[in-house]
Amino acid sequence: MESKEEDVSVGANRFAEHQPIGTAAQTQDKDYKEPPPAPLFEPGELASWSFYRAGIAEFVATFLFLYITVLTVMGVSKSESKCSTVGIQGIAWAFGGMIFALVYCTAGISGGHINPAVTFGLFLARKLSLTRAVYYMVMQCLGAICGAGVVKGFGKALYQSKGGGANVVAHGYTKGSGLGAEIIGTFVLVYTVFSATDAKRSARDSHVPILAPLPIGFAVFLVHLATIPITGTGINPARSLGAAIIYNKSHAWNDHWIFWVGPFIGAALAALYHQVVIRAIPFKSKS
Repeated sequence: MESKEEDVSVGANRFAEHQPIGTAAQTQDKDYKEPPPAPLFEPGELASWSFYRAGIAEFVATFLFLYITVLTVMGVSKSESKCSTVGIQGIAWAFGGMIFALVYCTAGISGGHINPAVTFGLFLARKLSLTRAVYYMVMQCLGAICGAGVVKGFGKALYQSKGGGANVVAHGYTKGSGLGAEIIGTFVLVYTVFSATDAKRSARDSHVPILAPLPIGFAVFLVHLATIPITGTGINPARSLGAAIIYNKSHAWNDHWIFWVGPFIGAALAALYHQVVIRAIPFKSKS
Protein backbone atom coordinates (compact mmCIF):
# COMPACT_ATOMS: atom_id res chain seq x y z
CA MET A 1 0.00 0.00 0.00
CA GLU A 2 2.84 2.40 0.89
CA SER A 3 4.52 1.77 -2.47
CA LYS A 4 1.27 2.56 -4.29
CA GLU A 5 0.88 5.82 -2.38
CA GLU A 6 4.48 6.69 -3.21
CA ASP A 7 3.82 6.01 -6.92
CA VAL A 8 0.80 8.27 -6.83
CA SER A 9 2.83 11.02 -5.17
CA VAL A 10 5.63 10.70 -7.71
CA GLY A 11 3.14 10.69 -10.57
CA ALA A 12 1.42 13.81 -9.29
CA ASN A 13 4.74 15.63 -9.07
CA ARG A 14 5.87 14.40 -12.45
CA PHE A 15 2.68 15.44 -14.23
CA ALA A 16 1.89 18.64 -12.38
CA GLU A 17 -0.54 21.09 -13.98
CA HIS A 18 1.57 23.18 -16.38
CA GLN A 19 -1.11 25.76 -17.11
CA PRO A 20 -3.50 26.56 -14.24
CA ILE A 21 -6.96 27.76 -15.14
CA GLY A 22 -9.43 30.21 -13.63
CA THR A 23 -8.35 32.25 -10.61
CA ALA A 24 -5.29 30.04 -10.11
CA ALA A 25 -3.84 31.41 -13.32
CA GLN A 26 -4.21 34.95 -12.03
CA THR A 27 -2.56 34.38 -8.66
CA GLN A 28 0.69 32.86 -9.86
CA ASP A 29 3.74 35.04 -10.44
CA LYS A 30 4.40 35.52 -14.12
CA ASP A 31 7.18 37.00 -16.20
CA TYR A 32 5.03 40.06 -16.76
CA LYS A 33 4.95 43.70 -15.76
CA GLU A 34 1.97 45.98 -16.30
CA PRO A 35 3.03 48.64 -18.84
CA PRO A 36 2.59 52.21 -17.59
CA PRO A 37 -0.22 54.25 -19.16
CA ALA A 38 0.78 56.51 -22.02
CA PRO A 39 0.82 60.23 -21.22
CA LEU A 40 -2.00 62.33 -22.64
CA PHE A 41 0.49 64.58 -24.42
CA GLU A 42 4.04 63.59 -25.27
CA PRO A 43 5.80 66.54 -26.95
CA GLY A 44 8.99 64.54 -27.41
CA GLU A 45 7.23 62.38 -29.99
CA LEU A 46 7.12 65.26 -32.44
CA ALA A 47 10.93 65.34 -32.59
CA SER A 48 11.23 61.59 -33.24
CA TRP A 49 11.47 60.07 -36.70
CA SER A 50 9.79 56.90 -35.43
CA PHE A 51 6.64 58.96 -34.79
CA TYR A 52 6.41 60.12 -38.41
CA ARG A 53 7.47 56.74 -39.72
CA ALA A 54 4.57 55.15 -37.82
CA GLY A 55 2.12 57.61 -39.38
CA ILE A 56 3.45 56.88 -42.86
CA ALA A 57 3.03 53.16 -42.18
CA GLU A 58 -0.61 53.78 -41.18
CA PHE A 59 -1.17 55.81 -44.36
CA VAL A 60 0.29 53.15 -46.65
CA ALA A 61 -1.49 50.29 -44.87
CA THR A 62 -4.89 52.01 -45.05
CA PHE A 63 -4.25 52.94 -48.69
CA LEU A 64 -3.57 49.31 -49.57
CA PHE A 65 -6.52 48.16 -47.48
CA LEU A 66 -8.99 50.38 -49.36
CA TYR A 67 -7.42 49.61 -52.72
CA ILE A 68 -7.78 45.84 -52.43
CA THR A 69 -11.11 45.74 -50.63
CA VAL A 70 -13.00 48.34 -52.67
CA LEU A 71 -11.63 46.81 -55.87
CA THR A 72 -13.01 43.47 -54.71
CA VAL A 73 -16.40 45.05 -54.01
CA MET A 74 -16.42 46.59 -57.50
CA GLY A 75 -15.59 43.23 -59.06
CA VAL A 76 -18.58 41.63 -57.36
CA SER A 77 -20.91 44.56 -58.06
CA LYS A 78 -20.27 44.74 -61.81
CA SER A 79 -21.19 41.11 -62.46
CA GLU A 80 -24.74 40.21 -63.46
CA SER A 81 -24.50 36.89 -61.64
CA LYS A 82 -22.88 36.69 -58.22
CA CYS A 83 -22.13 33.03 -58.94
CA SER A 84 -19.38 34.13 -61.32
CA THR A 85 -17.68 36.25 -58.63
CA VAL A 86 -16.23 35.71 -55.18
CA GLY A 87 -19.53 36.92 -53.70
CA ILE A 88 -20.09 38.18 -50.16
CA GLN A 89 -17.80 35.50 -48.76
CA GLY A 90 -15.00 36.70 -51.04
CA ILE A 91 -15.54 40.31 -50.00
CA ALA A 92 -15.40 39.29 -46.35
CA TRP A 93 -12.18 37.35 -47.00
CA ALA A 94 -10.67 40.35 -48.79
CA PHE A 95 -11.31 42.59 -45.78
CA GLY A 96 -10.22 40.03 -43.19
CA GLY A 97 -7.24 38.81 -45.20
CA MET A 98 -5.92 42.31 -45.82
CA ILE A 99 -6.21 43.18 -42.14
CA PHE A 100 -4.29 40.01 -41.27
CA ALA A 101 -1.52 40.81 -43.77
CA LEU A 102 -1.28 44.53 -43.03
CA VAL A 103 -1.35 44.19 -39.23
CA TYR A 104 1.41 41.60 -39.55
CA CYS A 105 3.47 43.99 -41.69
CA THR A 106 2.99 47.17 -39.66
CA ALA A 107 2.50 45.99 -36.06
CA GLY A 108 6.18 46.47 -35.27
CA ILE A 109 6.20 50.00 -36.69
CA SER A 110 2.94 51.67 -35.75
CA GLY A 111 0.99 48.95 -33.95
CA GLY A 112 -0.96 48.17 -37.12
CA HIS A 113 -4.18 50.02 -36.25
CA ILE A 114 -5.42 50.80 -39.82
CA ASN A 115 -8.68 51.96 -38.25
CA PRO A 116 -9.58 55.12 -36.28
CA ALA A 117 -11.93 53.07 -34.09
CA VAL A 118 -9.06 50.79 -33.04
CA THR A 119 -6.87 53.83 -32.40
CA PHE A 120 -9.65 55.44 -30.36
CA GLY A 121 -10.15 52.32 -28.25
CA LEU A 122 -6.44 51.99 -27.55
CA PHE A 123 -6.26 55.69 -26.69
CA LEU A 124 -9.05 55.30 -24.14
CA ALA A 125 -7.09 52.43 -22.62
CA ARG A 126 -4.04 54.72 -22.38
CA LYS A 127 -2.03 52.65 -24.83
CA LEU A 128 -0.96 55.72 -26.82
CA SER A 129 -0.93 59.49 -26.43
CA LEU A 130 -3.57 61.87 -27.77
CA THR A 131 -0.97 63.36 -30.11
CA ARG A 132 -0.25 59.99 -31.70
CA ALA A 133 -3.93 59.01 -31.78
CA VAL A 134 -4.96 62.13 -33.71
CA TYR A 135 -1.97 61.80 -36.05
CA TYR A 136 -2.81 58.17 -36.78
CA MET A 137 -6.46 58.97 -37.50
CA VAL A 138 -5.55 61.73 -39.94
CA MET A 139 -3.08 59.50 -41.79
CA GLN A 140 -5.56 56.62 -41.88
CA CYS A 141 -8.26 58.82 -43.41
CA LEU A 142 -5.86 60.26 -45.99
CA GLY A 143 -4.70 56.77 -46.94
CA ALA A 144 -8.29 55.58 -47.30
CA ILE A 145 -9.20 58.50 -49.56
CA CYS A 146 -6.19 57.83 -51.79
CA GLY A 147 -6.91 54.10 -51.94
CA ALA A 148 -10.52 54.60 -53.00
CA GLY A 149 -9.39 57.29 -55.46
CA VAL A 150 -7.06 54.87 -57.24
CA VAL A 151 -9.91 52.35 -57.60
CA LYS A 152 -12.12 55.06 -59.11
CA GLY A 153 -9.30 55.95 -61.49
CA PHE A 154 -9.48 52.45 -63.00
CA GLY A 155 -13.06 53.02 -64.15
CA LYS A 156 -14.95 56.14 -63.13
CA ALA A 157 -18.25 55.19 -64.77
CA LEU A 158 -18.29 51.73 -63.20
CA TYR A 159 -17.28 53.13 -59.83
CA GLN A 160 -20.05 55.72 -59.79
CA SER A 161 -22.73 53.37 -61.12
CA LYS A 162 -21.99 50.55 -58.64
CA GLY A 163 -21.93 52.53 -55.42
CA GLY A 164 -18.18 53.03 -55.08
CA GLY A 165 -17.99 50.69 -52.11
CA ALA A 166 -19.60 53.38 -49.94
CA ASN A 167 -21.34 52.30 -46.74
CA VAL A 168 -25.09 52.88 -46.56
CA VAL A 169 -27.88 51.30 -44.54
CA ALA A 170 -29.55 48.74 -46.80
CA HIS A 171 -33.23 48.94 -47.74
CA GLY A 172 -35.42 47.21 -45.18
CA TYR A 173 -33.24 48.23 -42.24
CA THR A 174 -33.62 51.32 -40.05
CA LYS A 175 -30.84 53.70 -39.13
CA GLY A 176 -31.07 52.32 -35.61
CA SER A 177 -30.44 48.81 -36.92
CA GLY A 178 -27.45 50.04 -38.87
CA LEU A 179 -26.07 51.85 -35.84
CA GLY A 180 -26.50 48.76 -33.67
CA ALA A 181 -24.76 46.57 -36.24
CA GLU A 182 -21.81 48.97 -36.36
CA ILE A 183 -21.55 49.18 -32.57
CA ILE A 184 -21.58 45.42 -32.04
CA GLY A 185 -19.34 44.71 -35.04
CA THR A 186 -16.73 47.20 -33.86
CA PHE A 187 -16.97 45.84 -30.32
CA VAL A 188 -16.07 42.38 -31.64
CA LEU A 189 -13.11 43.78 -33.56
CA VAL A 190 -11.67 46.01 -30.85
CA TYR A 191 -12.21 43.44 -28.10
CA THR A 192 -10.28 40.96 -30.25
CA VAL A 193 -7.50 43.52 -30.72
CA PHE A 194 -7.21 44.01 -26.95
CA SER A 195 -7.22 40.27 -26.27
CA ALA A 196 -4.76 39.36 -29.04
CA THR A 197 -2.25 42.06 -28.07
CA ASP A 198 -2.57 41.81 -24.27
CA ALA A 199 0.96 41.67 -22.84
CA LYS A 200 -0.20 39.59 -19.87
CA ARG A 201 -1.82 37.05 -22.18
CA SER A 202 1.35 36.89 -24.26
CA ALA A 203 3.45 36.19 -21.16
CA ARG A 204 1.01 33.58 -19.85
CA ASP A 205 0.41 31.84 -23.18
CA SER A 206 3.90 32.15 -24.64
CA HIS A 207 3.78 28.43 -25.40
CA VAL A 208 0.88 28.96 -27.80
CA PRO A 209 2.27 29.63 -31.31
CA ILE A 210 -0.34 32.11 -32.57
CA LEU A 211 0.09 35.37 -34.41
CA ALA A 212 -1.89 38.32 -33.05
CA PRO A 213 -2.90 39.45 -36.59
CA LEU A 214 -4.65 36.12 -37.20
CA PRO A 215 -7.56 36.45 -34.74
CA ILE A 216 -7.87 40.15 -35.62
CA GLY A 217 -8.21 39.40 -39.33
CA PHE A 218 -10.58 36.54 -38.61
CA ALA A 219 -12.77 38.82 -36.48
CA VAL A 220 -12.99 41.29 -39.39
CA PHE A 221 -13.94 38.43 -41.72
CA LEU A 222 -16.72 37.18 -39.45
CA VAL A 223 -18.16 40.63 -38.80
CA HIS A 224 -18.30 41.27 -42.55
CA LEU A 225 -20.14 38.01 -43.14
CA ALA A 226 -22.77 39.09 -40.62
CA THR A 227 -23.23 42.78 -41.44
CA ILE A 228 -22.54 43.24 -45.17
CA PRO A 229 -26.29 42.77 -45.85
CA ILE A 230 -27.13 45.51 -43.30
CA THR A 231 -24.60 48.33 -43.77
CA GLY A 232 -21.99 46.97 -46.14
CA THR A 233 -19.92 46.71 -42.94
CA GLY A 234 -18.08 49.82 -41.88
CA ILE A 235 -16.50 49.20 -38.42
CA ASN A 236 -13.74 51.47 -39.74
CA PRO A 237 -14.49 55.20 -40.07
CA ALA A 238 -11.52 55.78 -42.38
CA ARG A 239 -12.75 53.08 -44.77
CA SER A 240 -16.25 54.63 -44.77
CA LEU A 241 -14.93 58.18 -45.18
CA GLY A 242 -12.57 57.34 -48.03
CA ALA A 243 -15.27 55.60 -50.07
CA ALA A 244 -17.86 58.32 -49.31
CA ILE A 245 -15.57 61.19 -50.37
CA ILE A 246 -14.55 59.57 -53.64
CA TYR A 247 -18.08 58.35 -54.44
CA ASN A 248 -19.61 61.66 -53.25
CA LYS A 249 -23.32 60.99 -53.67
CA SER A 250 -25.98 62.34 -51.32
CA HIS A 251 -27.33 58.97 -50.16
CA ALA A 252 -23.84 57.95 -49.04
CA TRP A 253 -23.59 61.06 -46.86
CA ASN A 254 -27.10 60.68 -45.41
CA ASP A 255 -26.06 57.67 -43.33
CA HIS A 256 -22.41 58.56 -42.94
CA TRP A 257 -22.68 59.63 -39.28
CA ILE A 258 -23.57 56.03 -38.41
CA PHE A 259 -20.14 54.87 -39.54
CA TRP A 260 -18.40 57.23 -37.12
CA VAL A 261 -20.70 57.16 -34.12
CA GLY A 262 -21.24 53.37 -34.20
CA PRO A 263 -17.57 52.35 -34.39
CA PHE A 264 -16.49 54.87 -31.77
CA ILE A 265 -19.17 53.70 -29.33
CA GLY A 266 -18.26 50.05 -30.02
CA ALA A 267 -14.56 50.78 -29.51
CA ALA A 268 -15.24 52.62 -26.24
CA LEU A 269 -17.37 49.76 -24.92
CA ALA A 270 -14.70 47.22 -25.87
CA ALA A 271 -11.99 49.26 -24.13
CA LEU A 272 -14.16 49.62 -21.03
CA TYR A 273 -15.01 45.92 -20.95
CA HIS A 274 -11.45 44.72 -21.41
CA GLN A 275 -9.77 47.17 -19.04
CA VAL A 276 -12.36 47.17 -16.25
CA VAL A 277 -14.03 43.76 -16.38
CA ILE A 278 -11.46 41.43 -17.94
CA ARG A 279 -8.24 42.97 -16.64
CA ALA A 280 -9.69 44.86 -13.64
CA ILE A 281 -6.95 47.46 -14.03
CA PRO A 282 -8.69 50.26 -12.06
CA PHE A 283 -9.02 47.93 -9.07
CA LYS A 284 -5.38 46.83 -9.28
CA SER A 285 -4.16 50.42 -9.19
CA LYS A 286 -6.00 51.00 -5.91
CA SER A 287 -4.48 47.97 -4.20
